[in-house]
Amino acid sequence: MAAVERRKILRLGFAGICALMGSPALASTSTMGSRLLSFENLHTGEHASVTYWKDGAYIPDALKVLDHLLRDHRTNEVMEIDRQLFDQLHQLQALMESTKPFQIISGFRSPRTNAMLARRSGSVSKRSYHQFGMAVDVRLPGTRLRDLRMAALSMNVGGVGYYPRSNFIHLDTGRVRFW
Repeated sequence: MAAVERRKILRLGFAGICALMGSPALASTSTMGSRLLSFENLHTGEHASVTYWKDGAYIPDALKVLDHLLRDHRTNEVMEIDRQLFDQLHQLQALMESTKPFQIISGFRSPRTNAMLARRSGSVSKRSYHQFGMAVDVRLPGTRLRDLRMAALSMNVGGVGYYPRSNFIHLDTGRVRFW
């Protein structure tokens, strides 16, 4: 087994222990440092790499960039994305030891867009967290989808959906659950 694979397994095991102890997995209690996220929106072709949190505070201008990038690409509507979702993505990227940008399949969806998608597919919830800026569908280049799912599950925060046929996972800031 390669050293990189052993480290990932150990890190996932540590995250699982943190989850069992009732604390957010790998949550940083430090007020120092920074958190960076990189995204590629597959529908608009837009890219962004943004430090969204620094020394204990979210950075408003950086958050606006991320909110815009995760907008409903069909209607161009922007909604404030739940800041905890960015923290989940940051933790997930750290678990995967990746610096590659998340590929965005879906971020915010307007109620109109969500209703249209729900009519087309039984897998789209009529009460989707996407409508409230609390969910994102992503993949991470260079990472096996099932490994990304397992890492997300190990964090024991929010919802984790697995869509291997469509090649993405769903993350949200709702209650802990999976499908």
